[in-house]
Amino acid sequence: MKKKIRRGVMYLFLITVGIVLIYPLVWMFFATFKTNAEIFGSSALLPTHISLNAYIEGWKSGGGVYSMGHFMKNTFLLVVPSVLLTVISSTLVGYGFARFDFPFKGFLFAMMLSTLMLPGTVTMIPKYLIFNKMGWLNTYLPFIVPAALGSSAFLIYMVLQFIRGIPTELDESAKLDGCGSLRILIYLIVPLAKPALVSCVIFQSLWSWNDYFNPLIYINSTKKFPISLGLRLMLDSAGKNAWDQIMAMSVVAILPCLILFAVAQKTFVEGVSTAGLKG
Repeated sequence: MKKKIRRGVMYLFLITVGIVLIYPLVWMFFATFKTNAEIFGSSALLPTHISLNAYIEGWKSGGGVYSMGHFMKNTFLLVVPSVLLTVISSTLVGYGFARFDFPFKGFLFAMMLSTLMLPGTVTMIPKYLIFNKMGWLNTYLPFIVPAALGSSAFLIYMVLQFIRGIPTELDESAKLDGCGSLRILIYLIVPLAKPALVSCVIFQSLWSWNDYFNPLIYINSTKKFPISLGLRLMLDSAGKNAWDQIMAMSVVAILPCLILFAVAQKTFVEGVSTAGLKG
């Protein structure tokens, strides 16, 4: 009986916290069907009548010169290469640390993990100066090139932990069949490490898609702005904002991330838990 009561209290607490966390998103969604006057003039959650005008006008106008579709296209051009190259580089580096012995392996691994302790603000100015000297400012190279060079220590560690959980006997069997290290990685490790790789895709997609600060620093042309900066352009400095359109485009902006997580949720949970990130 006590166990049932304890479980009931836990569920009640979790449901309450869930409602508190999700209510702002629900309110924002229903606000997209209201007019500006109704948003600020009524405390009701549901609109008096449903109108898609905020979505239509917001998508057309965007931040002024360019439509929101243009900013969405820029975001995909930035995010997709970054995600693919991050997953590939993290897999290669994680596989190397998990399966090979080489000089200074422990030192290099410790140095890689130590970068997790550095706040982004510490490396912000050095990276800006380097990218500026290389002529990469106002391009997507500051996001794509580091992704190809294994810049995410967290994802490398996650993949590494997952690969360590794969029995080495499978590698030995593959070697007896004539497979080299690269073929073992492609045809054995990658399929077995699918949950970890899917987790990498979700993490990096969310980080890149929601990134506001780095594009603000490295990109100065409105034409190349991603969706995060495009939404900022919809805010009027005089305070005359079309909040219904801003809410509508915010919903559109988070929709790809919601779809990605909904599709890959089961595999994502498996990858995170198996990689040992729970404890």
